[in-house]
Amino acid sequence: MRSKNKVAGAGTTGSSASPCAACKLLRRRCAEDCLFAPYFPPDQPHKFASVHKVFGASNVNKLLQELPVNYRSDAVSSMVYEANARVRDPVYGCAGAISSLQQQVDVLQAQLAMAQAEIIRLRMQHAGYLAHLRLTPARGGGGGGGGSSATSSPKMTEVNDKPVFNLETEMDQTSMYEPMWYS
Repeated sequence: MRSKNKVAGAGTTGSSASPCAACKLLRRRCAEDCLFAPYFPPDQPHKFASVHKVFGASNVNKLLQELPVNYRSDAVSSMVYEANARVRDPVYGCAGAISSLQQQVDVLQAQLAMAQAEIIRLRMQHAGYLAHLRLTPARGGGGGGGGSSATSSPKMTEVNDKPVFNLETEMDQTSMYEPMWYS
């Protein structure tokens, strides 16, 4: 009974302050110099609960004591993220999430490559279409007379040089076979 009273009275934050989430979960008084208090506030009990479930309070305490103060916040954020991932997926944890994201990146890169290839195909098709229009004789020309009217002259049709697909029709031949993305 004595040891309980000693621990209960030593180093409390006062009666008005609420204990941090770690001390609340561990059912102990929160000291003024509590190592957990800056990183596990009382209004976010879920953060410490998942970290405690996966890593254990003593391991988190040791880790935080070994780290310089300016790295502790990042370490706690990483532990919370990994603990939440491990709670959601007990077998793979973060590795499962990373693998899933990598698969999504691979699928999206393949879709991007297909879209870029389609753009090149459309540009080439559009350039061929414009070249074909420029070489086609004008219709409606009847035959002789040598007048200056466009209907009687064997001129080539003039084509509006605005792109049909609103894409640039000129292609840089030097970069045509280089990849459009980098892995």
